[in-house]
Amino acid sequence: MDSGSIVHAEKMQCSQCGKEYPLDKIAFRCRCEGSLDIIYDYKNVRKFILMADFIREPPWHWKYWMFYPVDDLTKSISFQEGGTPLLFSKSIGTEIGCELYFKYEGINPTGSFKDRGSSIEITKAFEMGKSSVCCASTGNMGASVSSYAAKAGIDCKVFVPENTPRLKIAQILGYGADVIKVKGTYADCLRLTEEVNRRYDVYLLGDYPYRCEGQKSVGFEIVDQFYWNVPDYIICPMGNGTLTRAIWKSLLELREVRLIDELPKIVGVQSEGCSPIVDALKNDIKKPIAIRKAKTIADAIACEDPIDGTEALDAIRESEGFAEVVSDEEILNSQKLLGRSEGLFAEPSGAVSTAGLIKYRERFKGKKVVCIITGHGLKRAPIGETPEIKTIKNNSNELDKIYP
Repeated sequence: MDSGSIVHAEKMQCSQCGKEYPLDKIAFRCRCEGSLDIIYDYKNVRKFILMADFIREPPWHWKYWMFYPVDDLTKSISFQEGGTPLLFSKSIGTEIGCELYFKYEGINPTGSFKDRGSSIEITKAFEMGKSSVCCASTGNMGASVSSYAAKAGIDCKVFVPENTPRLKIAQILGYGADVIKVKGTYADCLRLTEEVNRRYDVYLLGDYPYRCEGQKSVGFEIVDQFYWNVPDYIICPMGNGTLTRAIWKSLLELREVRLIDELPKIVGVQSEGCSPIVDALKNDIKKPIAIRKAKTIADAIACEDPIDGTEALDAIRESEGFAEVVSDEEILNSQKLLGRSEGLFAEPSGAVSTAGLIKYRERFKGKKVVCIITGHGLKRAPIGETPEIKTIKNNSNELDKIYP
């Protein structure tokens, strides 16, 4: 990573109406409610890539710093996030008849892909001299921003729905952040944090422009790990849709700087208990319609009114991909299958992509496929029936009960 200050970002632009905003303006969404994109000087980005020892450097999040809107890399807030493995499947892929890989985000510092976005968001808050931040979260983002805010010395408050898993709340508290439980949904938490930002001038974190920029590194790394080739499909769990949007943007940027020529198809998967993005695609409408309350075990993607839902739809349509739903039972079965056949422990939300792969397997036969596993299984207490655990006395004779 370069140690100086070289910025290639030029402006922010609404992904829907095209309105432009200067980079020195703090804006989280466009006036039309569209999501904001960071636009770069890609000619300069390409020049730097060609000048630097870029291709040979191992894949990790900050390798791709020239695609981030960071002013001074010496002030970046980082736990060496990214560089997660792309693991070849010898079991599930063989059964389906495809060349399958898992991008396992569970080994990021706080256990999910959220750390990629938090590194950029907290770096920007630190650059701006912000002393207090807040965010709405179903758990994973709250844990991530709390960790990075602690490292930056910034006060952090996290608003969570009242049904947020206790393990995730414990992780947030462990980083010293304040947790505010809201008697309502994730959408209610989001509304309250945006009100905090307006009323108290507390810096707002979440699925806004800088987080999207950080989460692009998932896509950068996949292509890098394939030696600058692309798979046929990338399958992604969807909550707010930000990761889907970010991966697609990363691919378009790699094509823009001529590191790749072809683009994969993007597949988005949601739980049938919270599927506003998939519903919009099925009904051929441009923007998801918010649902009243999510009902799914995949709590990390239980976003009733997805912030980047429209942009996720655009990514799926532009890539000629598709989006589908899976049931809670299918999610749990995939979680078990990942553990028992691949040795990967995923939280239910992280197993959603694999559930989609298995349910719609006929579409992937003979193809090169990447499933994004977004979070570690230790994020969530086991759900459903627990197998009987044998108990023995502290006596070697008891071993015969285990090995008859």
